[in-house]
Amino acid sequence: MKKIEFGLMTFADMAPETVPGKGISAHRRIQHLLEEIKLADELGIEVFGIGEHHREDYAVSSPTTVLAAAAAVTKNIKLTSAVTVLSSDDPVRTYQQFATVDLISGGRAEIMAGRGSFIESFPLFGYDLSNYNELFEEKLELLLAINRSERVSWSGSQRKPISNLGVYPRALDGQIPVWLAAGGTPASAVRAAKLKLPLMLAIIGGMPSNFIPFINLYKKTAWENGTSAEELQVGINNHVLIGEDDEAIADAFFPHYARMMDRVGKDRGWQPMTRQQFEFMRSERGSLMVGSVEKVVNKIVMEHEMFGFTRFMAHSSMGTVPHELVQKSTELYAKEVVPQVKRRIGIR
Repeated sequence: MKKIEFGLMTFADMAPETVPGKGISAHRRIQHLLEEIKLADELGIEVFGIGEHHREDYAVSSPTTVLAAAAAVTKNIKLTSAVTVLSSDDPVRTYQQFATVDLISGGRAEIMAGRGSFIESFPLFGYDLSNYNELFEEKLELLLAINRSERVSWSGSQRKPISNLGVYPRALDGQIPVWLAAGGTPASAVRAAKLKLPLMLAIIGGMPSNFIPFINLYKKTAWENGTSAEELQVGINNHVLIGEDDEAIADAFFPHYARMMDRVGKDRGWQPMTRQQFEFMRSERGSLMVGSVEKVVNKIVMEHEMFGFTRFMAHSSMGTVPHELVQKSTELYAKEVVPQVKRRIGIR
């Protein structure tokens, strides 16, 4: 059986600053975030991912900066973005920054590239949203070219060409693992498969079973394009919070989760989240993994049966969930959930 990795990720949500122009809330949130990564490393979690956002309710706009800080205080854990909004970034700088994290960490950096679920970065960095798809496709192409070769010649329609220029520094082994992040659009599955990139799917609502055709499309296209079953990598990401008492952790989590989902959904036309909807998402068929160790183990095993994932990322630090609950969830995840899942699916 292929190796299966278990990781954690966060968007570093925070309460907006109470004093305009000050970074008090962001300072506190980033300090807590570094504590979360350090604990995950100490407990043997294999991967930690940090998202990129440019809003007042998220603390991290530059994942590589925080990953570099984490690299200096950890020993074994892989450090990845989750995601890098590549459409509004520069692929040269993206590679350089992750290569620097890779050198600090001794070869533990990864890139999870995506288009992102928010659009604030486009006007902020001067990009036209009408070029949304073209920007991502071209910049991903350039990033992969830089990753493959020290010297690059490239041309496209969204930026000036590069003619046989070197990109430095290089990562410790030259190349950095690049994953493609997706939310379920079939074109994303086909793109990742044709480029022979590992795929990370975020399941943050509805029923996981709805995504089986998406993963099957990725696998089928990957095999048709020369990726062997042994090489295939599929990642799944769910919202996760674990407690010793199933109902108690649900009661503690619901107000924070509902506020976060309502805040995000306000601009997207979502209805306010009800406790009934929350409980459906927590049920056996739902995507939300919030509850006891047993409940979370059962749901991760179910998703492994559905998707055959090689990496599972638990998104545990969400909204304004207290830091102490996140740390306790991490301990239960590492010490109880992951070992039980591994036993259930037959890996040591």
